[in-house]
Amino acid sequence: MQYIIGSKQTTKMVEQRKAIEVYVAQDADPRMKDSIVRLCETAGVPITWIDTMKSLGETCGIEVGAAMAAVIPEIE
Repeated sequence: MQYIIGSKQTTKMVEQRKAIEVYVAQDADPRMKDSIVRLCETAGVPITWIDTMKSLGETCGIEVGAAMAAVIPEIE
């Protein structure tokens, strides 16, 4: 699996039906969270909530916080 990090890229992956799951940080901006939650519900993409942006960044292997990330299959 591969992570696409950031709100714009995550939104794009969900809209293109490439995301199989979306991680969202609980402490991210409420407007961004609301937007991606609605989009995921419409697209039928499951959401996994992560406690903090810092923890989500670490999960994705980056040294900074991340508000959200899309999980997509590995491109072969």
